[in-house]
Amino acid sequence: EILMALYHLKRESCLLDLDGMFAFVIWDGVEKTMFCARDRFGEKPFFYYHEPGHVFAFASEMKGLFALGLEKQMQEKMMFNYLNDHYAISDPLDKSKTFYKNISKLEQAHYLIIKSESEFIKKQYWTVNSQKTDNQISFSEACQKFESMFFQSVKRRLRSDVPVGSSLSGGLDSSSIVCAISQLTKDSRISQNSFSARFKDFDKDEGTYIEKVLAKTGIKGNDVWPDEVGFLADFENLCFHQEEPFPTASIYAQYTVMRLAKEKNVTVLLDGQGADETLAGYEYYFNTFLQELYLQNESNYDAQRNLLVQMHPRFEMKDIKNIAGANSTKHSTLERLKNLLRPLYKKINSAKYDNLDLRSFSQQRRDNLFNKEFLNQFTPEDIFKVDATFNTLNGHLKHSLFVNNLEDLLRFSDRNSMAFSREVRLPFLNHELVEFLFSLPSNFKVHDGWSKYVLRKSMEGILPDEITWRKDKIGYEPPQTQWMKHIRIKEQVNDIRSQLINRKIIHKDAILSEDQEFAFLNIANFT
Repeated sequence: EILMALYHLKRESCLLDLDGMFAFVIWDGVEKTMFCARDRFGEKPFFYYHEPGHVFAFASEMKGLFALGLEKQMQEKMMFNYLNDHYAISDPLDKSKTFYKNISKLEQAHYLIIKSESEFIKKQYWTVNSQKTDNQISFSEACQKFESMFFQSVKRRLRSDVPVGSSLSGGLDSSSIVCAISQLTKDSRISQNSFSARFKDFDKDEGTYIEKVLAKTGIKGNDVWPDEVGFLADFENLCFHQEEPFPTASIYAQYTVMRLAKEKNVTVLLDGQGADETLAGYEYYFNTFLQELYLQNESNYDAQRNLLVQMHPRFEMKDIKNIAGANSTKHSTLERLKNLLRPLYKKINSAKYDNLDLRSFSQQRRDNLFNKEFLNQFTPEDIFKVDATFNTLNGHLKHSLFVNNLEDLLRFSDRNSMAFSREVRLPFLNHELVEFLFSLPSNFKVHDGWSKYVLRKSMEGILPDEITWRKDKIGYEPPQTQWMKHIRIKEQVNDIRSQLINRKIIHKDAILSEDQEFAFLNIANFT
């Protein structure tokens, strides 16, 4: 009722007043106009089939469109990129494409207006400004404002007529939400529940951190213990709900968490997705941060790089100063990368390396996997470019929000939750909070070796110290290596391998890595 009134008042501008997730269509019977919209980050799906002049069909699941009689035809370029590099989402150059021909998706932060057979208008209505930085705000002021906006976002997402709980991995993001909920509800008698995936006898099980959050907040924790037997039993159904390929077994861990929430009759769960892509939570953002410092001639470049090296010894921290021409227009990015990679290439290949062609690494991998006839139908332009070079941290974060990374995670979460009719709400993806984070200087996000620095400082005293200052990042990471050794999984992979050889997609002597074996197991359910 409110949405209809808002649209009547403001038309497409109504979208700017909405906070949260949505995908909807409004038919204007007076003007004979169809208005379609999807939320800013793509939390909710919007699939459609369009035959100009004849039909426009839309659904929140592809299977709704297949029910119309559309043929289920896979896009071979999508399959190629998935098997080649586990690229599980759409073409980064055309975000409207899906894994299947004839089915498109409305991109995040876009609306669509259909006025007649010939008028099909699609427009992006929101983005973030990655180039405008507030250099006047102090770090203390930023922490205070962040805490206020974050708590407001959590509070809004607690509004519900049904039971509300939270996903809890033991990491910084989900723990911040659980502790914020505890603070916001401490004067009420509402019993809070958290839901976690645990892994027996696995060094990456996060039970220790989960228990610290539960002890700090006093909320009721609920655990599920996924294993390879359950993975095998549920895999086909998991693929049915996901509808497109996914890269790792961590998706199954999340699936079991949603099932547990249903068993406990908790309908709404708050989750921490979006924090990594707005607060620079992944290690690969560090090199971009160093690049920005260096190009801005920051005097503390050496100190910040040394701290990052000390704090994250397993991650290769590039020394930008040693990349020839890093701050010069005389050398192309390709030439700079050649100079950086030559020592590594020399170690693994004592043959002539002076004429190193960077394409040889990925090309060799493709040649070792694909049938030549299948491979030759694709051009270099058909290979999705997962990585890119950025001169600013905010530029890299924006790329993660709108091109590569976040949309994958939101798709996995939405399909897993809706498989059990659960609703997942994401406090870190309040758009006003995101806009604020993009206005902050980069050293408020990465500082003295720490990622998400403004979040950590804001949550001091609210979170257990052991989580506030965690160096490692795990999430729902199951023992996939162990699972893939299960004899029935091996049999299925070998069977699929034979099918792909017979279809002349891979060659008969292909040797598969563990990741490729998982991709093969996965792809069979979508082709």
